[in-house]
Amino acid sequence: MIRLLVGLGNPGSEYEATRHNAGFWWLDAVAVRLKATLQPERGYHGRVARANVQGNAVWLLAPQTYMNLSGKAVAALARFYKIEPGEIIVAHDELDLPPGEMKLKFSGGHAGHNGLRDIHAQLGSPDYWRLRLGIGHPGVKTEVADYVLGRPMAEHREAIEACIARSLDALDALLAGDMAKATLRLHTSKPPRPKPPRPLVALTTTTEAASSAVVRKDTV
Repeated sequence: MIRLLVGLGNPGSEYEATRHNAGFWWLDAVAVRLKATLQPERGYHGRVARANVQGNAVWLLAPQTYMNLSGKAVAALARFYKIEPGEIIVAHDELDLPPGEMKLKFSGGHAGHNGLRDIHAQLGSPDYWRLRLGIGHPGVKTEVADYVLGRPMAEHREAIEACIARSLDALDALLAGDMAKATLRLHTSKPPRPKPPRPLVALTTTTEAASSAVVRKDTV
């Protein structure tokens, strides 16, 4: 089962509403669902809460180290409680998904995300779960830094919040380690595109032939 839930972001009111803090938004919603209260814990370099889920302890962690040192907090708590990487879920903002979409992924690279990069280094392993919360992409690589530290437009913020609310329906499955069931609930399914109407080829051909015949008759 999952024993540690991590939400990534930057501390401070100036970053609270920025795209890079989507992981914090998710963790706060989870804390409400689990009736847990995040409190500052200097020993773990973050805001921490402990929840009981079916008799098992589940830890919630919001690192307060700034994004590029997130692994310092994750590793400190994980090592103290002997939590393996595979028992950890990290929620973070994802440029490669549009606002309102999310994906669950196990292991893999950090794709340039500084929070994941440091978690990789501090845990010594990429083999943890990630909940990728879509924030969209500015379209130009050089604008990414300003984009993630900017506030999303109201429409995008609403889409991200709706995505987070939807993720709570999969929380029980996530905590139980039933990732197949969680994936079915988390991943956005796109409705199939309607098939275009079948062209009336025969009717069109017949009509065009009749018109041509009329024209030839009138000309003669």
